[in-house]
Amino acid sequence: MRLEHLSLSEWDEALPAEGIGVFHTAEALSVLDDHTGGDLVLLGGFNGDRPVALLPLFVRSLPAGTVVTSPPPGKNVPRLGPVLMPASPKARKREQLNREFAEEVVDEMALDRPLTLFRMTCRPEFDDPRPYGWTDMDVGVDFTYRLDLSDATPDDLLAAASKSLRREVGDGAELDVTVEREGVEAARRVYEATRERYEAQGVSMPTEWPYVRDLVRALDERARVYVVRSDDGEFLTGITVLYSPSEAYFWQGGGLTVHDGVAVNSLLHWRILEDVHADPPTETVRRYDLYGANTPRLCEYKSKFGGELVPYYSVDTGGLPMALAERAYELGVR
Repeated sequence: MRLEHLSLSEWDEALPAEGIGVFHTAEALSVLDDHTGGDLVLLGGFNGDRPVALLPLFVRSLPAGTVVTSPPPGKNVPRLGPVLMPASPKARKREQLNREFAEEVVDEMALDRPLTLFRMTCRPEFDDPRPYGWTDMDVGVDFTYRLDLSDATPDDLLAAASKSLRREVGDGAELDVTVEREGVEAARRVYEATRERYEAQGVSMPTEWPYVRDLVRALDERARVYVVRSDDGEFLTGITVLYSPSEAYFWQGGGLTVHDGVAVNSLLHWRILEDVHADPPTETVRRYDLYGANTPRLCEYKSKFGGELVPYYSVDTGGLPMALAERAYELGVR
């Protein structure tokens, strides 16, 4: 395998049409690069002229050493990590590719050295973090909920949901409210509502509006803002959804909102599912990712959708130094 450093245009050319996350796209990576301190490093593994593996990394030099992350902290990017494109469907060939690419990355970025701190959170499709664990890195597992949209209509999905969620959708549909797709200004209103919810809990919002604005603009049709308004046009709640070629991501917004005694959040999610079914930004969208299943309070609600609980892996150098470095990284780019 030959490892190369790629430009964004070369990365875009090497990226497969499917099997990637929205933040693997050149447009999203460019925005992250603009709003993240340090350097964007795009690594590609090649067999001859054929790309077989890709990994975007964000590298920042700090007094404690070099911090290498994928994704960068503080940008509301749930998962990034490697994209593998083996020529053969055989498991043995995929394992060999994964191992060789991991070895090349560790060597190229000096990830096994004491002054290099590394953290990577991968998409569920990357299901074999063992080569990184074999270099004495810590391997962890988290979860998300995914709804399979490939062979199901919104009515099918609603029938599979919990009784209480079906009732909330039905009650919401009887309200005098509208659920529509809107633009960048609505994305700002969703952002502000999210920030207010964070502050009410005594937590600072990790992302800033210019970053959210630039991301929504760069992704264009692959970022859709869904807004619930009352009969007099008042903003009630909203969700910004990001789209990869195969997946819709519940990315920002969606805080619990009660109108006329009815929680309208479930209606909002169901309007999103109806929109994905009727008018997807790409014909290959097959899943709705509910953005994590790791907080008990939130899982109680998300589990009502009847989605599949899916694991995904993280890899890091572990311990207090990594935690301190990530915190310093975030403070350095605000």
